[in-house]
Order: sequence, then structure tokens, then C-alpha cells
Amino acid sequence: MTRKQIKSTAKNWDERKLGADPAFVGVADASHEDALQEALELQAISIRLPKELIRQYKLVAEFHGLGYQPLMREVLQRFVASELKQMLVTQQKMAKSMTKPALMLKRKAA
Repeated sequence: MTRKQIKSTAKNWDERKLGADPAFVGVADASHEDALQEALELQAISIRLPKELIRQYKLVAEFHGLGYQPLMREVLQRFVASELKQMLVTQQKMAKSMTKPALMLKRKAA
């Protein structure tokens, strides 16, 4: 018996064309799920987004050959890294501006 092969795409996974054949599916017990989440240091969250944004996001992910959730993690990681860098730059500028008057006062006194 030959089986028709289904192309592996995020859409086919989402529509359960892949990964849902009862012959190959089993439910892991909670300890396996907990161990996996701990090893990957991932935490499930729930977020509500506009349907159109999700549809467009899935298109972008498919274009880049990724699932939309890994792409979401990547986008969030890039955003946070950029924001942290900007916060550091801002804090450094504030620290420099606070020390300049003190340095000028010391010079005037000398």
C-alpha cells in the first residue's frame, strides 16, 4: 500500500493534514511536557491578536520557511535586544549629562 505524501508546510500542520494520523500520534504524559518546557526554557502564554495580523504573519513565516511561532519568538527576541540596547544608550547619556556639571564645578573651583 502506498501513501500519498503531503508537503510539510505550516498550513498543512495547522490544518491537521500532517501530524494527526492516529497511527502515529500519542499523548505524552504531563512529566514529558514539563521536562521539555524546562529543557527549552519556554513558557506558554496566551495572547489575543487581530485575525488579519495572524494571517499576514503566517504568510511572512511561510515565505521565510519557518513556522509562525518560531518566527514570533525571533521577532520578539530581536525587539527586546534592540530595546535593551536603546535603554542602555539612554542611561549612559543620562549618566554623562549628570556628571558634566559636577566636573565643570570642580574645574571652576581650581
